[in-house]
Amino acid sequence: MINHQFWMSKALQLARQGIYTTHPNPRVGCIIVKNNQLIGQGWHQRAGEPHAEVYALRQAGERAKGATLYVTLEPCSHYGRTPPCAAALIKAQLAHVVVATQDPNPLVAGKGLTLLTNAGIKVTCGILAAEAIALNRGFIKRMQHGLPYVSIKLAMSLDGRTAMANGESQWITGQAARSEVQRIRAQSSAIMTGADTVLYDNAKLTVRASELGLDEAATELALQRVPLRVLLDTKARVGLDKAFYQTGQSLTFSNQPAPAGLALDQEWLTLPTEQGHLNLRQVLTCLAQDYQVNELLVEAGARLAGALTVAKLVDEYLIFMAAKWMGSAARPLLQLPLTTMNEAIALAISDIRAIGADWLITAHSQC
Repeated sequence: MINHQFWMSKALQLARQGIYTTHPNPRVGCIIVKNNQLIGQGWHQRAGEPHAEVYALRQAGERAKGATLYVTLEPCSHYGRTPPCAAALIKAQLAHVVVATQDPNPLVAGKGLTLLTNAGIKVTCGILAAEAIALNRGFIKRMQHGLPYVSIKLAMSLDGRTAMANGESQWITGQAARSEVQRIRAQSSAIMTGADTVLYDNAKLTVRASELGLDEAATELALQRVPLRVLLDTKARVGLDKAFYQTGQSLTFSNQPAPAGLALDQEWLTLPTEQGHLNLRQVLTCLAQDYQVNELLVEAGARLAGALTVAKLVDEYLIFMAAKWMGSAARPLLQLPLTTMNEAIALAISDIRAIGADWLITAHSQC
């Protein structure tokens, strides 16, 4: 008897190889098995290139007839930048297709499974679904809700401080934590910050190869795609001479007109403000719909982090905690207008692990 979980876990391992490169497409892996032997495998590497099923079918060749195929996301059923995979599976005369989870893309959304079933292919769906969904949580949220999956990265001391009173914050955590942040950046579709962070820290929000801490092959993958760097600068306080504007493609949201001198790869969107602030939901909707941002990493100060929290737009908090005191005059983790315990915002901690000499606490919103 075939162990579906075993082979699907192999397909998920392949899918994870696309963690840095597939944006805006989902990460997908595929395995073909016959007589309990692997005869073909593949993973989707980047948008516009063959899907995972195509690579696996190429390896299997004519042996695919009568075989079982495992794929981490429902095979597509429409013509996009590549032909529909469901049609290729039917042509290959597979006997059984095992799928981890349905594709939330309205262009697919069960249509691929229906095509396979109607062609006489046995279909099983839901094997290791939770793992497959977690791998593509940003793609799924964008398809289902029109918003990116939002993670806020925060670094704090044991007393919950993120910067000294004068704004100084480099460095709270150690090198191992900073390498972890670089890897998280490389996995993200976009990285967003506010004017204060750029002005105080001279932030670039780039992925630095020297700090990734990956082997040569993984580093090459991580650097193949550059995350979009996004700046919220309502009053246009950040000058074009700052390092943020000297390091490649960027997108700025402001309520001020674009300044003269922007480079061709520096976009500027002027949006109306509400009580002097940008509408954060409008910003995130724009990133999802117009820029196909699946996972948005926010690296910002207490004000923007607090505003996103109050607006209930945060899915995940990545809190790096250093074993040091910074004192009561230092700046807090978030600016939140809370005055009573009844107003306290509850989070669900999903993971705590050591990163070098520091700790990484992963918490999720419960709303």
